Amino acid sequence: MNLILMGLPGAGKGTQAERIIDAYAIPHISTGDMFREAMKNETALGLEAKSFMDKGALVPDSVTNGIVKERLAEPDTKKGFLLDGFPRTIDQAEALDAMLKDLDKKVDAVINIDVDPTILVDRLSGRFICRDCGATYHKVFNPTKVEGTCDRCGGHNFYQRDDDKPETVKNRLSVNIEQGAPILRFYEEQGLVHTIDGNREIDDVFKDVQSIIDAE
Repeated sequence: MNLILMGLPGAGKGTQAERIIDAYAIPHISTGDMFREAMKNETALGLEAKSFMDKGALVPDSVTNGIVKERLAEPDTKKGFLLDGFPRTIDQAEALDAMLKDLDKKVDAVINIDVDPTILVDRLSGRFICRDCGATYHKVFNPTKVEGTCDRCGGHNFYQRDDDKPETVKNRLSVNIEQGAPILRFYEEQGLVHTIDGNREIDDVFKDVQSIIDAE
């Protein structure tokens, strides 16, 4: 079972990925992990990627695609794989189709975990931190026991990181929506996309994931 997992930040991809790899014993292949492994092993492509990253430059698709192909050719992908964070562009999606054809493999399903962006803004921008002791809270999922008072140190001085502020989160989601839409269309045209309502309990979402995988 060769899967691609898609969804916006905060939609619960990480949690579902863990459940999929536990239940189906297939490797979870993320772009970050592949890059780190290639650089650690000092492969030719890993060293090339590192040269770009050290300069703060984007790694070209030719290098990224090469690293992905090397990873997908490894023996642990024989029973399948779960791709997360790749492809990010149409060029990468087309390259993935080509490399899988070379490896005599194909994408079986694209699982898209869908959550309303307005809900995700609340999820992702709810974190706040005690300036005095560093304790972390969330206004919805982990609020202080007494409003405005840190559970740990009793302080009243809280702040939000720039990354957690609503406007930053909205911008990040907008970028992800814009990047993801063409990829979803690409796979929809191949009849591979299965969209799941991610705004439910984790177990309910995973039941839908399982039904998709087991039907393939």
